[in-house]
Amino acid sequence: MSALGRLLLASVTILFLAGCEDPFSDNAARNRGFIYCGPGQPNTFNPQLTDGGLTADALSSQIYDRLLQLDSRTYKPVPMLAQSWEVSPDGKEYIFNLRQSASFQVTDWFIPRRGVTANDVVFSFKRLIDPEHPFHNVSGGDYPWFESMDFAGLVDDVIALDDYTVKFVLSRPDVSFLSTLSTTYAVIHSAEYAEHLLTKGTPGEIDSHPVGSGAFYLDEYEPHRFIRLKRHWGYWNGAAPMEQIAYDISNRGTGSLSKLITRECDVLSSPIASQLSVIENNPDFVLASQTGMNVAFLALNTRHPALSELEVRQAISLAINRDTLIQSVYYGTGTPANGMLPPMSWAYNEKSNVVYDPQLALSLMAKAGYRHGFEVDLIVPLTPKAYNPSPRKTAELIQANLSPIGIKVNIIALEDINRKLLRDDINELGMVLTGWIADNGDPDNFLRPLLSCNAKFTGWNLSNWCNRYFDRFLDTAIEIEQRNERRDLYIQAQRILNDRMPVIPLAHGVHYQARNASLQGITLSPFGDKSFANVSRSR
Repeated sequence: MSALGRLLLASVTILFLAGCEDPFSDNAARNRGFIYCGPGQPNTFNPQLTDGGLTADALSSQIYDRLLQLDSRTYKPVPMLAQSWEVSPDGKEYIFNLRQSASFQVTDWFIPRRGVTANDVVFSFKRLIDPEHPFHNVSGGDYPWFESMDFAGLVDDVIALDDYTVKFVLSRPDVSFLSTLSTTYAVIHSAEYAEHLLTKGTPGEIDSHPVGSGAFYLDEYEPHRFIRLKRHWGYWNGAAPMEQIAYDISNRGTGSLSKLITRECDVLSSPIASQLSVIENNPDFVLASQTGMNVAFLALNTRHPALSELEVRQAISLAINRDTLIQSVYYGTGTPANGMLPPMSWAYNEKSNVVYDPQLALSLMAKAGYRHGFEVDLIVPLTPKAYNPSPRKTAELIQANLSPIGIKVNIIALEDINRKLLRDDINELGMVLTGWIADNGDPDNFLRPLLSCNAKFTGWNLSNWCNRYFDRFLDTAIEIEQRNERRDLYIQAQRILNDRMPVIPLAHGVHYQARNASLQGITLSPFGDKSFANVSRSR
């Protein structure tokens, strides 16, 4: 029996602690929890401080609630903690009416005396936008996702009108604002808990010892081994069927099919692409898939001596064989990217200048003055993502594609990208193999965080690129309600990207998840987030 299996069922019965080899032989015991296996380590339990990864993708929706959530079918914002809302005619004020039945979790480190109120909403967002807020600089004071969206520049104030009514005052209209509040980053913390920690002198515990209002609370965490969540009995939407969830974060063959077979995993978040057919043909497993709102791309530092030349950037794009990439890395499951927006986006631009032409690439290199080529570093995060199931293999294919046109690529492999460090060393970068999973269905969520001028200062704009015309299209589009007009503006913005090529779109991936066939209620979102509030075991 694995250590994680013992952890998951530790409170079930003394029999299993005694060393029973198969803790799941007792169906009653198996019904009480499941083991989730996925890549990544949490640096914090507060998604506000992250730019993705395990905390935002797999933990946030269990521990915390948000004002709104995205409908699983329409992907439009629907009520969560906020039951209803009103928007002022000028689009600059949003008033939310909160449900009065939401309670915070009881944990070993804090027992709340009240439920969720408007004061908690004010606290959660004022921390982000007010440099004088007592918690703004706690845990480093870096809020990368919100900084990439210029959230502090957008939100002027957050005001509690009464215990269950809260108002957001914006500096400008933003038709994507409700979608922003629906993301897994926009979580609600307990202001009462924060006050307790200030009195105690340990404010940083708000991020390491979380107290949320979600369906599960943090019970135990051992770095590089496991995380255990337990059921929040007072959850406003009804207690979850499962008593607990154990996350295997040991990185010991996380993508291995053997973990499913031996039941060390009930859910495998990112199965290896080459094993998909094996999983699909095994009646003990269910292989779920979801077309993703994502893109894998190559960011080119436009301040690099060679990469600053447009002809060089065009040559790199022409030299990459995307069809080979799809077959070798995605095993035919992905689609070549014509642009940054995926086909399922309502602002997708079908017209593209993405072609494979290594001979034309050679002539462009010569035209740019690099007939004999140059050497450049390629930073590669090794963690598989829905948009790129094998980053190292992708990097090696790019390396092989660029060699014939004279570009020697040095692959620098990292476990993951630290955007804060990359931001500080942005001028020293060459190329970065990265990607993006949208947090909501709005096109602005793809383009602004990655390519706006403001994103240069947040560590997300890895191309070190700023184009005021591009930004102007984004800023105009975000204030317009009519979708057709917005789409025209986003098409114009995408044309600028095609012409200037600060990034090279590579592919759009399909999100796969394998699970034990006995588990029900697990759904996949194109935005990568996961909620386990309705998961149960049928046998």
